[in-house]
Amino acid sequence: MKKVIVFGSLNMDLTIEADRVPYGGETLPGRNFLSNPGGKGANQAVAVSKAGVRTHLVGSVGADVFGDLLLARVASYGVQCDEVILREGVGTGIAMICRVDGDNRILLSAGANHSLSAADVKEALDRLAEPGDVFLTQMECDYATTCAAIQDAHGRGMYVVVNVAPPRDLPQDVWSCIDLVCVNETECAAICGVLPEDDGTLRQALDLLIKRGVGCAVVTLGAGGSAAREGTRLYRAPAARVNAVDTTASGDTYLGVLCAAYVNGMPMEDAMRRASAAAGITASRVGAQRAIPTAAEVDAFMREA
Repeated sequence: MKKVIVFGSLNMDLTIEADRVPYGGETLPGRNFLSNPGGKGANQAVAVSKAGVRTHLVGSVGADVFGDLLLARVASYGVQCDEVILREGVGTGIAMICRVDGDNRILLSAGANHSLSAADVKEALDRLAEPGDVFLTQMECDYATTCAAIQDAHGRGMYVVVNVAPPRDLPQDVWSCIDLVCVNETECAAICGVLPEDDGTLRQALDLLIKRGVGCAVVTLGAGGSAAREGTRLYRAPAARVNAVDTTASGDTYLGVLCAAYVNGMPMEDAMRRASAAAGITASRVGAQRAIPTAAEVDAFMREA
């Protein structure tokens, strides 16, 4: 059975809710503080595992209290963490999150996430990877290491999925190693120079992503659902109808469930609908990993919808 190997970040999310984002030099009252395990890599790995697919996480945390908590929590969701390295002398990654009207603003301190080298990731893949496995990564780890890992995974015959978040441009020889790229509207605009705000600009953005050499391009559109182009085929999936209270891990949930659906042989259009449902459930809950639904919860939600 194919598995998913996630190379990515592990962060402790420190979140607080407010009525609005503070101005420079201003202090505002907040509420509902949460200290919650997160990081795009860890969140996506948990989403894949909760979807019922075997998942391995490659990453790094500091040898500190936050690092211990992160590893324990991710492992509790069934993610295999043998390839997560504990680093002495460097702190665990931290995300400071301000939640306003169900949306969020995030500041990152990378910490140990930037300590892994290309050789570290290669050694992990030597132990884990098999042709046909899914390799999933983002851009919260070291840039050069991430680019090298994408090329390494492609060379092993893995199905390479990249969430270009935070947005960074990639060399052409890296783009051509990507089987599926996924971005949201803001990331799409930063990478392509086109904000997908209507059907015309959405098609233009998807065309530009495909022209970079990827096999499939997916753009998530918040309340507008998601869209994908694969070859000449265009797919659309509506967003789930929910009361969004915290979108912190909804994008990570979407991508994790999309990868799990690929492993299970689900057609792209069906996979996008399932990923949208899972992302909606996550957005209706406060928190990151704990907000991500299980496969059974997604099944029940889709039946009711």
